Amino acid sequence: PAPTPRGLGFHTVTAGPIYGLYTSMVYMTTLPGGWIADRLIGPQNAVLYGGILIAAGHFSMALPSLTSFYVGLALIVIGTGLLTGNVSVIVGRLYGADDERRDAGYSIFYMGINTGAFIAPLICGYLGQRVDWHLGFGAGGVGMTIGLIQYTFGRKHLGDAGRYPAKAESHEAAVQQKRQAILWSSIVAAIILLGGLGMYTGMLPITPTQLSDAAGYFLLGLTVAFFGWLFLSPGWTPRERKQLYVVGVLFLAATLFWSQFEQAGSTLNLFADRDTQNSLFGWEFPSSFYQSLNSLFLIALAPVFAWLWIRLGRVHREPSSPAKFGVGLVLVGAGYAVLAVGAIFAEQGVKVSPMWLTLVYFLHTCGE
Repeated sequence: PAPTPRGLGFHTVTAGPIYGLYTSMVYMTTLPGGWIADRLIGPQNAVLYGGILIAAGHFSMALPSLTSFYVGLALIVIGTGLLTGNVSVIVGRLYGADDERRDAGYSIFYMGINTGAFIAPLICGYLGQRVDWHLGFGAGGVGMTIGLIQYTFGRKHLGDAGRYPAKAESHEAAVQQKRQAILWSSIVAAIILLGGLGMYTGMLPITPTQLSDAAGYFLLGLTVAFFGWLFLSPGWTPRERKQLYVVGVLFLAATLFWSQFEQAGSTLNLFADRDTQNSLFGWEFPSSFYQSLNSLFLIALAPVFAWLWIRLGRVHREPSSPAKFGVGLVLVGAGYAVLAVGAIFAEQGVKVSPMWLTLVYFLHTCGE
């Protein structure tokens, strides 16, 4: 269907896989993003180029066409892969390994991220749902451009932190490393470009759902192969092999947690839009505003949890890390248990109170 102010008119059967593929690729591209930064351009340049690609992606999605929508998503995925992991590396390199200010620096950095994550849905969500979706995406591009300007002018304060690629053992090794990186980057870029052109021209009749399913099977197979290779590799000490089994258990648990948590942008948002009475004291607000709750609770609760662990630690009653992990899983499950009760009322045609979703996001944030 032709784009409208309400969106592209996708059925949820199609929109869900597109969202899932986009979300998973945003995380997966941090691996090649770090590889490119280490071997080619350095973390500082990776952040700069990543920000430019993200801004271009949002501006592309501001154009009213299905092609520009997909191009925009691809640009944002690639840009985020370059930016996300490398900006954390830069923060870490601002301090020495034993610098006691390092954790405080990361805390300020993380608070900045969540401040942006709180503000963005309020601005972009309002413009998208109340004016036009393309304007909302364009606002994201404007915000990213402002961030790029600030980063460019403030870059001098970073010094040599992340300015250069990782050092090779010799000049010849550095040249060879760069050639290999350029070769593999070119091959991957060519495959993506040819695949995109094939889908656009119809020569590759692949639907978004099929692409998402294939990516899911690929990631699952890659994970099984990787852990299989680790478990079967010789050279582990008995203690290390036990720790490896623990990593496997934590990996499965983390997969369950994030597969539930990341539905905030899909199933939870659909419930907010369709089945929730989005009004507060007579003021009606867009359903996208709920996306700010997680960041709001994070900003508010981070000091509370920090105080709690310190207080419990003094009396030797702080839970272990695995215990905290387990409680986090229970809390994210409890959030959906709450929503399941609210959904009973929604199935009867009643739009439920916003407090149902507010409680869900509160529980999920505590679990996070």
